[in-house]
Amino acid sequence: MATELSSFAELKKASTAAPAPGAPREKEIDAQGRAYATGRRKNAVARVWVKPGTGKIIVNGRDQTIYFARPTQRMMIQQPFDVSQRNGQFDVIATVSGGGLSGQAGAVRHGIAQALSKFEPGLRGAMKTNGFLTRDSRVVERKKYGRAGARRRFQFSKR
Repeated sequence: MATELSSFAELKKASTAAPAPGAPREKEIDAQGRAYATGRRKNAVARVWVKPGTGKIIVNGRDQTIYFARPTQRMMIQQPFDVSQRNGQFDVIATVSGGGLSGQAGAVRHGIAQALSKFEPGLRGAMKTNGFLTRDSRVVERKKYGRAGARRRFQFSKR
């Protein structure tokens, strides 16, 4: 009985043990050869799939130039590829919901950076030093009762 318990404890330790901190990370790819990641920014959530290709980026079934009309938003999405020097080597399919276009662009960038680091674990260092893997947790503060906004008071009337 005691040997069974000790072997069970050893098995449990082995199954829950995290990889060593210095161990190289493994590729995380699905059956279609894609890496998946979720990106978030403000209230926007982006589901991103990255696979080897010609550099085509599709967001919610439309081309990035149509979905993100502003050049700054398109530049924001390209940043992970620029940093990793992988321009035109990966196709991206993203579905975004919530928030506005700026938050959605940030969410897609976050998702692309995470998916690239899953596809090529060697790129993780470059993504991390540029801050693309960090989720920007700033969100709009909620409106409080008795206030015009989150903090602004209603106009004071002396008479």
